[in-house]
Amino acid sequence: MPEQQFQSTVPLSPGNQVYLERPRIDVLFEKAIQNPVVVVVAGAGYGKTHAVYSFVRNYNAHISWMQFSERDNIGSRFWENFIGGISLTNPKAAGRLAKISFPDTDRQFERYMMVPQEEIDPTARAILVYDDFHLVTNPAVLRFMEKSVSAPFPGITSIFISRSEPLINTTKFFSKGLLGRITEKDLRFSREEMTEYFSIQNIRPGPETLTSIYHDTEGWAFAIHLAGLSLKNALPGTPYIPLAMRVNIFKLIESEIMGAVSKTMQRFLIKLSLIEQLFPELLQDLAGNPKLIKEMDNIDSFVHFDIYSNTYHIHHLFLDYLKTRQHEIPEAEQKEVWYKTAVWCEANNQKMDAINYYEKAGNYDRLIAVCTTLPMMYSNRIAQMLLEMLDKAPPEVYETNPFIHTHRLRILMSLGMLEQAANEIDETIRLLKERLPTPIIHQILTVCYANKGFICLMASTYTGDFNFIDLFERSAWHGSQSGGWKVPFPLTVMQIGSFMCRVNKPEKGEIERYINVLEAIAPLTTGALGGMQWGTDTLARTEFEFFKGNLHVAEQLALESVKRAREWNQYEIENRALFYLLRISLAWGNFPAIRNVFKQLEAQLEQVHYINRFTNHDIITGWYYSQIGQMEKVVPWVKNDFEGSDLNSMNLGLEVLVKTKCHMAEGRYSAALAALSIMENRRNQFDAGDFLFGLIALRVMDAVCRYHNRDKSGAFAALETAYRLAAPNGLDMPFIGMGKDMRALADAVLKDKAKTPAAVEAIPREWLEKIRLGASAYAKKLFAVAEQYRIEEGKPAKPGTYQSGAELSRREKQVLVSLSQGMTRAEIAAQTSLSVNTVKSIIRSVYNKLGALNKADAVRIAASMDLV
Repeated sequence: MPEQQFQSTVPLSPGNQVYLERPRIDVLFEKAIQNPVVVVVAGAGYGKTHAVYSFVRNYNAHISWMQFSERDNIGSRFWENFIGGISLTNPKAAGRLAKISFPDTDRQFERYMMVPQEEIDPTARAILVYDDFHLVTNPAVLRFMEKSVSAPFPGITSIFISRSEPLINTTKFFSKGLLGRITEKDLRFSREEMTEYFSIQNIRPGPETLTSIYHDTEGWAFAIHLAGLSLKNALPGTPYIPLAMRVNIFKLIESEIMGAVSKTMQRFLIKLSLIEQLFPELLQDLAGNPKLIKEMDNIDSFVHFDIYSNTYHIHHLFLDYLKTRQHEIPEAEQKEVWYKTAVWCEANNQKMDAINYYEKAGNYDRLIAVCTTLPMMYSNRIAQMLLEMLDKAPPEVYETNPFIHTHRLRILMSLGMLEQAANEIDETIRLLKERLPTPIIHQILTVCYANKGFICLMASTYTGDFNFIDLFERSAWHGSQSGGWKVPFPLTVMQIGSFMCRVNKPEKGEIERYINVLEAIAPLTTGALGGMQWGTDTLARTEFEFFKGNLHVAEQLALESVKRAREWNQYEIENRALFYLLRISLAWGNFPAIRNVFKQLEAQLEQVHYINRFTNHDIITGWYYSQIGQMEKVVPWVKNDFEGSDLNSMNLGLEVLVKTKCHMAEGRYSAALAALSIMENRRNQFDAGDFLFGLIALRVMDAVCRYHNRDKSGAFAALETAYRLAAPNGLDMPFIGMGKDMRALADAVLKDKAKTPAAVEAIPREWLEKIRLGASAYAKKLFAVAEQYRIEEGKPAKPGTYQSGAELSRREKQVLVSLSQGMTRAEIAAQTSLSVNTVKSIIRSVYNKLGALNKADAVRIAASMDLV
């Protein structure tokens, strides 16, 4: 299509760049882009970018062009770059993507995929170009790219421009004939193309010179271009000099390019080699004179404006040359360039680049300031990068900006380096106490004592030592002396793990001791740290009362937790309290209350400052839908098999428990056991498997799964272990909440005890009877809620199928019909030629599948499902 009709939100500005029309290459590209993936692989200077650009600028499609650098190996920085490329052709989609963090997990990738599914016109043609892809080595980024290009969007072709084979798995595309390849061999100029290129530049060397040039360059585009410049600027009769060595290329750059521009322009170009992303607004600021930008446009064969990424790009070899001259720029001027670049990046929400350039500029004050706008817990990669930066910081930085100490603590705690963090806290406190007290000193001591307290709180899970409340009291006192200083958001938001009650001892009274500590700490941290932890004590009591089965008490505590959390924007505390309200409402079969909780959960998705809102929403709704048998409503990442890289440390346990529940709802008991084993093998200070409630849940699920897999002895042993852990504190809900599965298991244990009184001796019959009755009632409530859900959604129950998807067999239906007709077990046995014991076994199976408590209940449920 004509260039002036090019579809882009950025006006096309070809400048003085010469684009040789290469029909041979265009034919190759025309064929290649019929595939979903095209790989363009060749060394530097072979004209990869120019060839792709020349083709796509005349192609009738929406083009998004992304230029990569080594810093794109940081996920958040890559994501900013990726969104920037999308914004040029689809601002609406880019705006939605900006609200999502880098999709380095399955759950986040599914969130990302919703955007193109809803924003891309399926009939539109689009080309996504990823330039300099050889610089990308981060497995998370590569994994995202691999999954992204594999997405089923027939109108999209992804072109990877790379000096080496991209580090993504293209085998599946190649094996299916869906991969286009343009190689170095394809891109080499033919002698005829080289001659034509010289011709359009009014260069007409003789046949011998052409032969010599082609022999020396072997079709290498950049070398041909430099040879052309040499011929164009040479005096008549000057012989051609072969381009065999890199040093000769640099000499040509020196004489033919740099020699043609002013000294001011040369200095400006060298400064540009200090940074990576050359945005027009940034360059205007660095230049200070618009004439410099205009002069730069005259050498756009080497520094050209990219309309797709809205940035200037310096040719690789020209950039290599400029870097050899960076020593000509005094250190102070280099730091000024980096500082101005950092300021621009910060103003344009490119925080990772801002941090990088502030560090180069030696401005640690601004570096720390940007870090305070990031979530409390860093990813491992970002934390490692920041720790390396601070380790390289000059000693005097720690004197001039004492806040760097508190930032190091945050990094170390994100990395789980708690012992080192505690040691550094002690040393920092010692040094600060030697200084005269000032508001800033009080501010830092506020954070130091609070962090030391949090480390001790986490350690108390294993030590049982709660003698550290004085640390929080000191934190609160220093906070009151800090002159009205407030901890900035989002550092005030408390991030919680799988359970609030971080106790791993089953002895009676241990949980109350822990909650009492939280009760003492919460008002202290709330005052000193801007609301942090407000509501944690009531949430912990909610959790405890819920697992004891005191649902009315738990409900009132959960409501209070929600109220407190909202007072200080403690989003995760509110989310977890809503989770318990959902579980309580389900246990009561209160469908209107469930709907009310869902509305509040949906409202949390609008809280843009709630970093983990989508992840936690998926987990909670996944738990609910798996309970009522609506597995199609569970997002795929929750119910898929476990992938270790997907689970963050804070929510590892809760994610695994919900994933396990989903596997069980689908009857995938071996997959459920595999997921449970992950938690067993990866315990740490964040995992549910290290806490009492998590340990009980593990053993209960393990018991049920083993029973379904016909491992009765293993199931009984796991149930006995769970009972021993739960009994001292009367924690019955982990068992009752398993519904019909626990009823079947309890039946089996009771039956075994009837045969062998010593069997499962640690579990009293009375407790088993209580759990069986409670589980049966719970199953009935589940079924009632599932029915109400189906009615509201207009989804009638499938005849012969229970909500979990377990179908009644022909024999089970026959027995069920006989029951509905009032026949006794003996009569049914005689009619069907089965033994009475077999009939009893079939009836138990029917009860389990229907979630029925007795014969009348089974007949009622069967009638509602049109089975009788």
